[in-house]
Order: sequence, then C-alpha cells, then structure tokens
Amino acid sequence: MLKVLVVAVLALVLAGGAWALFLREDGKDHPILVGALEDGVKWAEPETADQKVEFATQAGFNALNVTTAWVPGQTTPTPEELTILRSISAATEKRDMHFVITAYAPRPVFAPVSEEEQQNYAEFAATIARELPSLQGFAVWNEPNLKNFWLYQFDVAGEDIAPRDYTSLLAKTYDALKAVNPRIDVYGGNLAPRGFDDPGSPRPTHSPTTFIREMGTAYRESGRTKPIMDVFSIHPYQTRSSIPPGQPHTGTSLGIGDYEKLVALLGEAFDGSAQPGSDLPIAYTEYGVQSEIPESAQASYSNLDSPLARDAVSEETQAEYYRQALELAVCQPTVIAVFIFHLFDEADLNRWQSGPYYADATTPKSSLPAIRDAASKARKGELTNCS
Repeated sequence: MLKVLVVAVLALVLAGGAWALFLREDGKDHPILVGALEDGVKWAEPETADQKVEFATQAGFNALNVTTAWVPGQTTPTPEELTILRSISAATEKRDMHFVITAYAPRPVFAPVSEEEQQNYAEFAATIARELPSLQGFAVWNEPNLKNFWLYQFDVAGEDIAPRDYTSLLAKTYDALKAVNPRIDVYGGNLAPRGFDDPGSPRPTHSPTTFIREMGTAYRESGRTKPIMDVFSIHPYQTRSSIPPGQPHTGTSLGIGDYEKLVALLGEAFDGSAQPGSDLPIAYTEYGVQSEIPESAQASYSNLDSPLARDAVSEETQAEYYRQALELAVCQPTVIAVFIFHLFDEADLNRWQSGPYYADATTPKSSLPAIRDAASKARKGELTNCS
C-alpha cells in the first residue's frame, strides 16, 4: 500500500495536483480539509458574504462548498450569480479557505445527456473558472445516481444509462476546466450513499456501488487516455442521524465505515487506466447529523410538528458523531476532506437541521465548541492515533 501511495504522491506532484501533501502511509493520521456545504453564505454584498463566511471560520472550518444552478443552453452564470460567487470567492481567499462550487440543475429533467448540452455545461464550468481564478475545486453535478437530480437512470430496456452519460459529462467538464486552470480540482461522482438498482421502480436509482463500476466500464470503453477527475466525492449519510458514522453497510450502500470497500470499487473501476482508482483522493462532501431544536431557539423555525424532525439527536450526540466522522477520515489514507451539510440549519423542519448554528444564521449550538475543537485537530492531523 505504501509503495502505491508514494507513486501516487509523485504523480500528483509532477502534475501540479493539490493533494500530494494529503496522501500518506496507511495507518498514519494526516491533515484533512474540514468544511461545510452551505448556500447561506451566498450574498451579493461583499460585506455580508464576508460576515457569513466568518461563521465557518469560527466553527474551525477551512473549506467551503456552495452550489450554483445550471439550465440547458446556459454557458455562463447570470451576472447576478457571478456577483455572488465573486463575493464568496473573495471572502474565502481572504481566509485561505479551500473553495469548491457544485453545479447542477434545479430540475432533474435538465440533466445534460446530449452532446450539445454537455458541451454547454462544460463551458459553463470553464466560465466560472475564468471568472474566479482563486477557485480551487469544481464538483460536477449532485447525486447523479438519483432520479431526483438526474432523471434518466435507465433506458426503456432497463439498461444503465446514467453512469455512462455522467461519465461523458465529467470528461468534457474536466477538459474544459483544465484548459482554463490546470490546478483546479475536479470532483467527480458526488454520489448519494444508497440506491436500489431497480429499473422498474417508480423512482429508479443506482447504488453507488453499481454507479462506480459502470463509470469505470464507460471510461474504459471510451478509449480515453486522460483522467476525468482529481477527487472522488461521495455523500456518506447514514439512514438516520442516530446511527454512528462508522457503522458499515452489508449491501451496496457506502458510508464512512465502508472506506475499504469504496477504495476497492475505485480500483476495480479504474486501476490500470489513465484515471487513478484505488489511490484516488476521496472527499466526503456532504455528511450531516440533525440535532433537536430547543424551545429557546424555535422562533426561527417552521413546521415544528414535522415527523421528519424525529430523526434528530441531541446536540451533544451531534458533536460526538461529527468528531467520530473526522476521526475516521484522518485515519483513512486517501480521504482528504469532510464537508458538513450545513453550516446553518434550514428553518423548515421538513428539511435539514444539521449545522453547528441555528437557523437564524447567527446563534451557535452547544455543539459548536466540540465541533470546532475536532475540526481544528483534524486539519492538523492531530485528532487521533491511527494505530
């Protein structure tokens, strides 16, 4: 394993990759990025965006991911969206934070499957990279293994088509981004942690296990001699917030506790090709644990009787599970980042209350100090001893 990782480090250094210092010997803890996926920082006014990003710094984070919307035919963000993204870029650059943008469509039917629309999306990504020279990462789509985000998972014969079409989009976007900035990191996959691989389902999905294998098949059949991604991204949510992050799965789902299975799948899919596989850097770009909302903070929330709120755990448990997730990540040799979903709670209890701040986007939860401590240690590779 060590020999493979040394070769990987050398390759990344020669290619100007950003992750050379994050790959390390198996069995050793190491520094990772710790951040949040949070659109609550998206403000056009630079002062307001700066204030919102500062909350991430106060949580101990050194990375931030925001989303932006793409629609068919679009090759550049709107002027209004570019203004917002520039404000966030300035705020993150000021704090030396790793800044990532995830671009996907507001409707799953808009997923780009034609050659023309894939080129449009790729140019959209390239435009963002040109306009934001300090941008360090670009995540291609969100959870393409789910019908919620990528409509056409199977064809009429029941054959897999989403992994093939997504791999094509990823390749085009990789080339477009690298032409603008060779050092930008392309995050591929961005997969949901579970799916059912049933084309007859009214809501067809792919498991991440099947999707990764089919991405590898599509990549090899394309004859491509260049990579398609620098980082593999997955969203390792458990099925309930009460389940510890390290609990593994016996089936086709993938979580933080399934690291060895994920590495083996990436190796099966890509080893021996121009795309790194088993030594590919991995980022957990969405992981969340919902916490209960105390009565003193409920004025900022709606739908307080929502049954979805029953998923929540205590703030103490939230902090402990985030610590466990970071502790696991620093011991996993090719993992380079954990992004918490969110920084600020969503106000509607039909949605997610997983941040270290309440929905007023100002008041910290009691979990914040412990989260900040764990994040700060994980960023230094000091959270645990991986013996």
